[in-house]
Amino acid sequence: MPSVPYDDDAPLLADLMPWSVAPLRPGRTWPTAPDPASLKARWDTLLKAGPTDREALFEPSRARTLHSAVGQLPGQPTGTERLARAGGPCAEPVRVLAGPFDEQWLIPDHRLLDAARPELWRVADADQIFLVETPDERHPLLATSLLPTLRTGRVRPLHRRPRATEPNLAPGLLDHLTARLGVPVTPLDLLCWFLATTRPDHTVPLTADPGLWSAGVESGRRTLWLLRRDGDRPKLPGGRRPYVRAPLPPRPSVLRYDPEEQTLHLDEGRVSPVPPEAWDYELNGTRVLESWFTSRTAAAAPGTLETIRPAAWPQSWTSELLELITVLALLAGLHPRRAEPEATSPITADDLRRSGVLPPPPASRRPASVLDRPEEGPEGQFALL
Repeated sequence: MPSVPYDDDAPLLADLMPWSVAPLRPGRTWPTAPDPASLKARWDTLLKAGPTDREALFEPSRARTLHSAVGQLPGQPTGTERLARAGGPCAEPVRVLAGPFDEQWLIPDHRLLDAARPELWRVADADQIFLVETPDERHPLLATSLLPTLRTGRVRPLHRRPRATEPNLAPGLLDHLTARLGVPVTPLDLLCWFLATTRPDHTVPLTADPGLWSAGVESGRRTLWLLRRDGDRPKLPGGRRPYVRAPLPPRPSVLRYDPEEQTLHLDEGRVSPVPPEAWDYELNGTRVLESWFTSRTAAAAPGTLETIRPAAWPQSWTSELLELITVLALLAGLHPRRAEPEATSPITADDLRRSGVLPPPPASRRPASVLDRPEEGPEGQFALL
């Protein structure tokens, strides 16, 4: 799409999407893993350990110990007795965005997480989309349908309540844009525009030009599809699709790339073709493919629960790797480096202030009161909100 240039008076995303939450902070790495079976085995090992070993395996912090009293995470039927005497099966792991483009699994147990951000769990459902701020110039925002646990910037849900009943947008913003553009503007349209145009300083150029608006929304919609990876699976054209050319070993330890052959080597295993733009794709100064591989193969500290992991490379990880290569190659094609043409009909922060859209009211920066089901507090007590 035609990019929109900087505008000294472009509004801040923080004003257009007022409610945000700090990143979820697990505090320990073992409750997260690339496969759910390892998490259940880690939980069983923790509970079978004696008191001294259980404490060491748990890895206590200032925020969480075996004696911390916390309630259930919203929507997660876990136990609430203190971990020092906990029993029972592991909570069913849930899919999360653990790193940029890296979907993993998490034990959704409040007792294991230093800062679980229950307000995010209350609004997480099939209709929700989370925007995650990053310091990266190419991706100032990531988007995901999963709960994000990566440590970057603020998390901004698209909706303030479950079932998409209230958009997390400055009151009056949608009506103002609809009137200026002459076309209906939905919350999803605006989120797609944010993905396509938000700058590294997290300002958002807006326009009253219907053509520029349409191009931006369409570009953002495709970016959203690739970031969420839901619906139809992304595919490269025939002849460019990556395949496993030589079987991957049971425990690959070295990842390297041959640019001449466009081949990704996992020890003696080979995947090709892998476009250079997929291999070179970075976020926050780190190659995405290298980071993804390291999170699955880096050695764990002896004696920790992280040593419990698959004995051999699972087939599911190979499928995830092939899809990640595809996504990165397609995303690279959406973000070519090009000169930015002059925008027409800009909508500035001053325009929004004069119309009464900005500043957003203080209440819009706070979470909505959401309690549509009982939430069990510590030791079986019910939480009151």
